[in-house]
Amino acid sequence: MLTPVNPTSLDRTSPPSRIDTGRTLDPELPEGVRIRLLRVVYGDPRAAAELIPRLTPRQAAGLDPLPTEPASLAPELLSRHRGEIRSLPDNTRLLLLLAAADQYPVATHAFLRAAAAARLDTRPLEAAETAGVAHTTAGGVVFRDAWTRIAAYETGSPADRRDVHRLLARVLRAEGETPRRSWHRGAGALGPSVRLTAELRTAAQRARSTGEHALACALVERAAALAADPREQSRLLNRAAADAWQSGETDRARGLAATTDSDALNGVFALRSGNAAEAFDALLNAVGRWGVGGTVAGGRVGETFGAVAPGAAVPTGTAVLGTTVPGSGVRGSATAGTAAPGSGAPGSAVPPTAAPESAGTPAGVRGTAAPGIAELGSAAQVTPEPGSAAPGSTVPPAAVHRTTAPGPVVHASAVPRSAAPGSAVPETAAPGSAVPETAGPGSGARGTDVLATAAPGSAAPPPAAPPSPPRTTRITTTPRTPAPAPDHAVHLLARATEAAVYTGDLRRCREAAAVAFRVGIVPHGTLGGLAAAFEGRYEDARDLLKAAAGRCGPGGDPTLLIHAGIAALMLGDHTRATTATVRAAASARARGATVIVAQAMEFRAYAEFWTGHSRAAETAAADALWQAHATGQDNGACHLQAALAMFAALTGDGDVCRERAAAARSFALGRGLGLPAALAQWALAYLDLSSGRFAAAAARLRALAGFGPGHGHRAIRHLATPHYVEAAARSGDTRIARAAHADYDRWARAVRSPDDLALSARCRALLAPGAEAVEHYRHALDLHARGTRDFERARTELLLGGTLRRLRRRTEARDRLHTSLEAFESFGAPHCAAQARAELRALGTPVAATTLPTPAARLTAQQLMVARMAADGATNREIAVRLALSPRTIDHHLRGVFSRLGIRSRIELVRLLAEGEAS
Repeated sequence: MLTPVNPTSLDRTSPPSRIDTGRTLDPELPEGVRIRLLRVVYGDPRAAAELIPRLTPRQAAGLDPLPTEPASLAPELLSRHRGEIRSLPDNTRLLLLLAAADQYPVATHAFLRAAAAARLDTRPLEAAETAGVAHTTAGGVVFRDAWTRIAAYETGSPADRRDVHRLLARVLRAEGETPRRSWHRGAGALGPSVRLTAELRTAAQRARSTGEHALACALVERAAALAADPREQSRLLNRAAADAWQSGETDRARGLAATTDSDALNGVFALRSGNAAEAFDALLNAVGRWGVGGTVAGGRVGETFGAVAPGAAVPTGTAVLGTTVPGSGVRGSATAGTAAPGSGAPGSAVPPTAAPESAGTPAGVRGTAAPGIAELGSAAQVTPEPGSAAPGSTVPPAAVHRTTAPGPVVHASAVPRSAAPGSAVPETAAPGSAVPETAGPGSGARGTDVLATAAPGSAAPPPAAPPSPPRTTRITTTPRTPAPAPDHAVHLLARATEAAVYTGDLRRCREAAAVAFRVGIVPHGTLGGLAAAFEGRYEDARDLLKAAAGRCGPGGDPTLLIHAGIAALMLGDHTRATTATVRAAASARARGATVIVAQAMEFRAYAEFWTGHSRAAETAAADALWQAHATGQDNGACHLQAALAMFAALTGDGDVCRERAAAARSFALGRGLGLPAALAQWALAYLDLSSGRFAAAAARLRALAGFGPGHGHRAIRHLATPHYVEAAARSGDTRIARAAHADYDRWARAVRSPDDLALSARCRALLAPGAEAVEHYRHALDLHARGTRDFERARTELLLGGTLRRLRRRTEARDRLHTSLEAFESFGAPHCAAQARAELRALGTPVAATTLPTPAARLTAQQLMVARMAADGATNREIAVRLALSPRTIDHHLRGVFSRLGIRSRIELVRLLAEGEAS
């Protein structure tokens, strides 16, 4: 017996149109639970009211998945609907059963064909229309609501259900209808069937390849019901859970995964809605299991979880052997990512450093790495010159010809140079071989670039051998038996990297890199770049991150595009970050990976904020927040809450900033999410800074610097350094600010981003005395002209104008202050605009606030959304449910709207907005 229970697919672009359901929801429920609850009951307020008292405490808190079976959701409502259906004539109920089976859970659009093939008279449907249960259209039958459709299906006898499914399967013969035909064949089966199980699996693979993950989930779930082997059932349920997750049906996914034990799935779920540190451990364990057998908890990684559409290329890069540093025995570097310009190895990357080649270790290749995805099927064999590497030893495919310095050949893969405490040194080293600790004087290697921990029992590093003429190693390729493509394992490694980013514990990136090396995976450059940046190897980090950021072309894998965006953000390349994240969201939508769309928007918000697109970004972030809640991604929703707090700080909306920041920090600290916790703290500090509370801003940012993983984030602390220097300088405390600026300047010089260099010059001006600061400000503005952070450029203009005023250079000061004022007004940053006006008043040039032409232009993005919903007739509580805010915050927003527009009632609001849109 089959009961269709899968919820309908999530709208990928906007929240549902029904907003009256907020009246029935318990305001004590978390916002994410309320939004998901509305979704699982199909937006029906009666079902919501019935379900809420039935929730367990853990479900009400969002810790356990919500029920998805109709009998568990609203049994009383469903019983009443069944009674209505049973009161109809038999032939009407049969037609309704056929229509329901045609629509749910898989929409096949074959009702009219099936009725014609069976020569069924459709006139009895008039009785259903008279009863208000359903009505007919040119395309088929339209039910009153989802619960009526479910009741129409469940009132049919098991035999009648099988008959209508077989009938629908017979008429689905058109091209592209194979998966849906297989669904109906499986639904019409009497019992377990090996043949039908295989057919359903194949159909699910076809649906998955076209981005129809909800259909694939239904197919695989039915295949599991028809499978006789319990182990096969477990694997199929894992795959169904992964498909449900990709399509945004997170409660169903977590319910299915609860019946199995998959580190991969549990890790992904924990990453997006649980403890990020636990997610890292589970994901890294899954990657390690792939290395020892290609399995993850009862099934191959590729069969358990993956975001890549079948057949899609996954750009991971290959390990490359580079050239020798002249005059030293230390190798250059090699890791994943795109090739550095001029490297001659397309699609490969040259990382900044690798394990050094020291004399005294056995000759030969110390280890081998798995080939890149595109190079599977062949391996590169080293053919050494006499007296060099042992014949037959291998290096990764696609490795390039190199000239080496004296000493043994060392495998050049993405090996972390500073292993985390307690982490294992790669096991491929020869027994008893020495692990170099530091490079010798004059070697050209930095001390932090090499492994500092030797394997237990290994010998101390021997003295370096004197230089000798270089020798040449030739590399040839030989056929190799194809190995399983590690694309899914690469994705799990990417997820583990994200877990390290969310926690703020970037030291774990070294652990992930070590696991990747051990199992033969060449990771995406973002992983190595984060580890290098954490260790202070900024030049190395720059090269790795540039390689990763370069992979932001259209149509790429959404997960790797997000990583490209993260890398671009760290490099200060906001144009590329925006491109990568926008393309990630578009690619996710095209592939049906609804769950990834909100995640892409999390990181897009940073770029939009700094480039001054706050209105559009705030609207997009608010929509992404709703999607994150609807798809059960509470950690992503927390991150977006912190981003919206930052936007509120920019627009001077202190109440909203503080409310969103408090909500984000409270949730983040409970889940060990250092990234949103730090971002929320930064938002509060920025609100203080833009309001002239410099000592308070400096205190918040000093506290941020002291927070460890799970409470703070090193990257956010670094990004906030220019604001800290400004707050500290203007409050008279510059001792710590100088040290912070020194590190920021070293990063800016390493990455050579015009924006970072401009901010470093601005910090130097803030710390310089009198007239000397002016030249630094001017240099900063020259650098800003080549960058994209227009908002920060306006702040530099403001600071320069204030300095010029104090130096009594009134004419130039007035010009600078007017320029900054116009910029702040265009960005919708009233607090900063007020500072510019205060400086102009001190010059004796009072400036009235600019009256913007339309009501929409006078409101912040959040205020405009609230105003439009209020004008449409929504109550404050309904708006609060829609925007995931409290009714008190909506009250505050509406008061701000009325104040800015100079009105007193909603009637005036409707009229004013209508006139503004008409003009």
